[in-house]
Amino acid sequence: MIHIPVLRAGKAYRSLQVETLTDVRDGSPVAEVSQALPGIIARDLRDVAALQHSLEERTTGELIEICQRAAKIFAEDELPLGDSLQSPEDYLRCLAATTGMPIVMGRANMGKITGMLSGIQEVLDGLTRGLDLAVLDGGFGSQHGRRLSYLRQTDALGAVLPNNSPGVHNLWIPAIPLKVPLVLKPGSAEPWTPYRIAQALIAAGCPPQAFSLYPASHAGASELLLRTGRSLFFGDASTVASWKGQGKVQVHGPGWSKVLLGADAAADWQQHIELMATSVAANGGRSCINASGVWTAAKGRQIAEGLAAELGKVTARPLDDPDAQLAAFADPSIAERVSEMIDQQLDIDGAEDLTAPYHPDGRVARVGGCTFLLPTVVYCEDANHPLASAEFMFPFVSVVEAPQEEILGSIGETLIGSILSEDATFRAQALASRSIDRLNLGPIPTYKISWDQPHEGNLFDHLYQQRAFQAIAS
Repeated sequence: MIHIPVLRAGKAYRSLQVETLTDVRDGSPVAEVSQALPGIIARDLRDVAALQHSLEERTTGELIEICQRAAKIFAEDELPLGDSLQSPEDYLRCLAATTGMPIVMGRANMGKITGMLSGIQEVLDGLTRGLDLAVLDGGFGSQHGRRLSYLRQTDALGAVLPNNSPGVHNLWIPAIPLKVPLVLKPGSAEPWTPYRIAQALIAAGCPPQAFSLYPASHAGASELLLRTGRSLFFGDASTVASWKGQGKVQVHGPGWSKVLLGADAAADWQQHIELMATSVAANGGRSCINASGVWTAAKGRQIAEGLAAELGKVTARPLDDPDAQLAAFADPSIAERVSEMIDQQLDIDGAEDLTAPYHPDGRVARVGGCTFLLPTVVYCEDANHPLASAEFMFPFVSVVEAPQEEILGSIGETLIGSILSEDATFRAQALASRSIDRLNLGPIPTYKISWDQPHEGNLFDHLYQQRAFQAIAS
């Protein structure tokens, strides 16, 4: 059986304590994963400053070239996985087996990661707003006739990672060319992607000391967050709540992303139905960048019925089906509980499941040994109904109608808002809205991300602080 070790500053470590990963289809064992106890993490992170020197010795230009070389290696090569080698196809099969992500979706996410690595220069230009990265090599420099200096805020970036989608790992990759080592706690069911990215970068010439991977318990995750100067924390709303507002921890919780239609766009809603449907269902609806809400100034029920007809066509398929559009739940009981919770909230007046007629056997589907939730479109007559602000790990969307002048004040926290309207006033209000993190003006799906526009937080601002700087030439 595959054994996935702990990586301690790039060195494999086999722990006496292991967890077994099983196949979501039949429960058969897939891999044993060594577990890092909190004491090991605490002890290792006392020496993290020494790890940063391994990156400090390289120029940002050299590290960018390493990332660019790693793109092809990640996509095409056999890479170390414990005591064995893993091919790209092996990676996709393992990913599907333990997370329920269909192979076709895993391949698409591989493309996203390859694109991030190969396009890292453009990514860094966006994160730094075009900063000449040579400033980081010398500690100071000049740009546009001004002296600049940036102070690194940590010797390592910690990250508590999720299981939902491999593409999310693109958020921490830029730390390497920014000269910050990585201390990662992989998701319990998904050590495959961070391990493969690290091995690809090492094969491309990155110092191994820049990577520490600690599969661990919740206590280990807390140790990592407490002992790294800057970190990323991915989780559901309840999990990340206690870390919100702490400057050194950048929290990545639910997105509550939305498509917002002004009255003019609502009048022609049929021409936007594909954009709305793909915003909801792309990547199996598992990402924070998927739309969980459609708010419209008019024709709310018609839009909901149109979305239900479109998404009602999506069926559950085996994980190796090239036409698969839904990801399975690794724990079938979670799918059952989520469906029951939705039904309980539908008993509250003001909301209706318009996809129910398309699912005569119910929302829960079992195919190929896997359990899925079928796409669900809920029309909310009441903007305050609990399902109007709900988000789940499958294609779920609530459609809410409200007066155009009230929409932006009612939508609540929104990671990505796609504004469909030519109304100058509505667009100006959207530009001024503090509720929307990433704003798309025009027919842009919520899931479409531009490398030069960070969609949640800014890693460079998280890792570096500009400081006042003066110097007299010697």
